[in-house]
Amino acid sequence: MRGTNNYMAISSTFASWNGDGYRTVQMSRPTPNPRGEAFWNSTMGHAWVSQQTVISEIFMSVTSVSLDAAGAKLGEHVIDIGCGTGDTLLAFAEAVGPSGAALGVDVSVPMLDFARHRAAEAGLGNAAFALADATDHIFEPRWADLVYSRFGVTFFDDPVRAFTNIRSGMKAGGRLVFVCFRTMPESPWFRVPIEAARPHVPPQPPVDPTAPGMFSFAREDRLRGILTEAGFREIAIKANDVPIHGKDTTQSMAFITQVGPLPALLENASDEQRKRATEAARNALAAQIGADGRGLHVGLWLVSASA
Repeated sequence: MRGTNNYMAISSTFASWNGDGYRTVQMSRPTPNPRGEAFWNSTMGHAWVSQQTVISEIFMSVTSVSLDAAGAKLGEHVIDIGCGTGDTLLAFAEAVGPSGAALGVDVSVPMLDFARHRAAEAGLGNAAFALADATDHIFEPRWADLVYSRFGVTFFDDPVRAFTNIRSGMKAGGRLVFVCFRTMPESPWFRVPIEAARPHVPPQPPVDPTAPGMFSFAREDRLRGILTEAGFREIAIKANDVPIHGKDTTQSMAFITQVGPLPALLENASDEQRKRATEAARNALAAQIGADGRGLHVGLWLVSASA
């Protein structure tokens, strides 16, 4: 794995910014679920670190659209839920400036340590990190002007409880902004390779569409109900089709075979089945992606609400 050997120390505490300086707080214990702490500290978490540059480029438009919607302002306090390797957290730390603060929350040791390293290299002293599950992490009460997430909130085992807890750390009238996927058929960048690979692997068991995962918030009514029950107001959920910026088929496949939905499809396949499925996925993408790496999009919900 590239670029992570120096950032793997596991700590049970973290530094939290309280407006005047850092304070050390005991780490919250993550809620167990199939896409929880163990999953993001396994090879999946390491893959996100090793592919950080690729992922940043691929989700360039997603990041731009969602950060514009968040509209972080100078001096604000921002919480980034599921901040991962730090792309959006670093952007927030720069946007709010030294008079503001940005706290990144994630359950993944490799990703959070890499984000911490990137913040230090960039000289962003107003960025802090919590190795924790937002479901039961003790947030500073009424601290955040803005809570943001790029996909991270879709992995909660108990989303109502998680969003209720997140709201406890927001100022009255604070902004919640996040982006999540609609259904997989509405995201050709995922659908095309998956449909091409599926005939070459064993049949997959039915899955619960509301289970923690990339598409758990696909249903608008469920998403609105979760936020309403958690106490949020002025909820707006807008469909947005956003282009993907895979540089070429090779870069797109680097993501899809390691950190997209394809690994789950290949999990129980033989070596030969996996080879045929991967090649079919590659060919399907190559037929759709232009020389500029574009040609397919993902279907998103752009969500906003007030605490």
